[in-house]
Parts: sequence; C-alpha cells; structure tokens
Amino acid sequence: MTRYDHLLQTLPQHPKTWLITGCAGFIGSNLLETLLKLDQRVVGLDNFATGFQRNLDEVRGAVSVEQWQRFRFIEGDIRDANACREATAGVDYVLHQAALGSVPRSLNDPLTTNDVNISGFLNVLTAARDAEVSSFVYAASSSTYGDHPGLPKVEDTIGRPLSPYAVTKYVNELYAEVFARCYGFKTIGLRYFNVFGKRQAPDGAYAAVMPKWIAAMIRGEEIFINGDGETSRDFCYIQNAVQANLLAATAPDESKDQVYNVAVSDITTLNQLFGHLKRALADNGVAYDKAPVYRDFRAGDVRHSQANIGKAQRLLGYAPQFRIVQGIEAATPAYVASVRSATR
Repeated sequence: MTRYDHLLQTLPQHPKTWLITGCAGFIGSNLLETLLKLDQRVVGLDNFATGFQRNLDEVRGAVSVEQWQRFRFIEGDIRDANACREATAGVDYVLHQAALGSVPRSLNDPLTTNDVNISGFLNVLTAARDAEVSSFVYAASSSTYGDHPGLPKVEDTIGRPLSPYAVTKYVNELYAEVFARCYGFKTIGLRYFNVFGKRQAPDGAYAAVMPKWIAAMIRGEEIFINGDGETSRDFCYIQNAVQANLLAATAPDESKDQVYNVAVSDITTLNQLFGHLKRALADNGVAYDKAPVYRDFRAGDVRHSQANIGKAQRLLGYAPQFRIVQGIEAATPAYVASVRSATR
C-alpha cells in the first residue's frame, strides 16, 4: 500500500479543516472535489478572476449533499489581507493555489502578475502564520528553472528566470524560506510541471496547450505549434497533482521547508502531444485530419522541461498514478463534454 492509499483510508476517519485558495480554478476545484469526497471540511477563497462558478457547480453535483454542506465559500481576493485572515481562521491545512498563471499574461501585464502572485502570496502566507495552521502548501512552478539547460530538473539547481511570471514564483519560494528561518513557519512548495485535466479552461488568450488544442480539433480549426514542434514538456495529469498536495499537507515536519517537483518524469514533444490528442479524440468519436501549422517560437518559453521526481518520491511518498497517455485518456471525455456544452 502506498502512502497515498493509506492517507485516503485514514483522512475520513479524522476530518480536518482545509483552506483552498483559488478553489474555483482548475487545480483548486479538483482539490475541493477530492477533499469533500473524503469527508473533510473545506473553506474556499476565490475572486473568479480565472476561476469559474461552473467549476464549483460541477463539484457540487459530484459530491453528496452532506459533503457539500462541509464547504464554506468566501468570495474574496488574496490581495485583501482581511479576506485572507477570515479564510485562514480555524484552518488546519492551507493549499494555496490562487495565482495569475501564464507566461504570456505576465509579459503583457507584469504589474498585475506581480501584485497577485507576490503581494497576494505574502498576504496568505502571513495570515496562515498568524492563524498557526498546521501546514501550508503552495503552488510553485517549473518556470523557476528558467534557462538552466540540465535535464531532468532537480530542485536544488535553477537558472535565470525567463518571464515575469517565473520571477514571481521564485519570489514565493524565497518568502517561504525566509518565513521558515525568521518565524519557524515551515511550508512546502510544489513545482508543477504542465498539469492538465478536467475543468481546465479551453478558451481565452492564456489557455493551456492541451485543452486549447482539443477545443480547436473538435471545432475543426487549425492547430498552431510554436516553433518546430520538438519543444518538450513533462505533462502531469491533475490527479497526480492532487496526490502531491495531500501528501505534502500531511507530511512530517522533517519533510517541510522544501520545494518538490510534481510531474511524471516523462518527456513529450508538442509533435507527440498532437498525435496523442488526435488518437484520444478519435476514440471519443471526433475525427481530426488537418496537419499542424508551425509558427515562431513564443517569447519566454523554455525549450525543454522534464522533472526529476526522486525527492518527492523519497520524502513525501509521491507515486504518480497517471502517465501522459493514461491522463489524456482519462481527461478527454471531460474536455469533449466541456467544449460541446459551451457551443450549445
């Protein structure tokens, strides 16, 4: 039995109170669904800047009435210190997911990205420290590795950041380290590598590649690949990220004051991803016969990304259950349903 299997058995027997910032977003809503199904009490904080009410509605439909009643939602902004204090009061575990993601968004609007991702992060971190929560887990990012060419990426070796977004996520790690040193408040940062899955928005200027491509394929539109298609990523299915969050929150103190890679340690090129998605859609009754259109590389993008997950396996008991093909197979029906419901 893995540590995560054991955790799934024991959590319902000992319910705790969890705060999820960004609970209406992609990762946050999946965390919410998992925790409610484990009979936990959950406080959610979101301002709907990038999250959606429909995600909360979907979670409500996926859990029992009794489980939904254990959820308390606060509509608020992490840039509001009072909202952060209200949200952290009486909480055992914090899962801080709220942020403005996207490298292109940060290049277009670095001021807002900085305000949310640094000032907002500091508000939540300070409120959690003052509330004396048992555990604080935050969403870090693989963008922190910057221009360091080494593969696979190891937590202790990073390069120079390539975007304002990457700067903000690195500053989060610095603040967490300083809070450990100055206040004894230990945290865990999870460096996500290209997380994908249900409730990931397919539309908008800053949509992630996988839902964006699936939506375009369903609509019969052209697929644009930045560069030659040999750019590679370590794609991580959402349930792997959920596992990492729960393991991190309940980890022993000796595993805290650390950052961990959250991925699978696979390499998938964009050309390979295109093929995987075509096959998955075909299995779901969607035929796509267009060739991809190649265009210039995108500013701020890292050429290759692959994680070494040995540290998370060793210290957290992390054991990813989905590799990319399994994750795509699991996620595609939800992606298809989401796109089709949006076009009705």
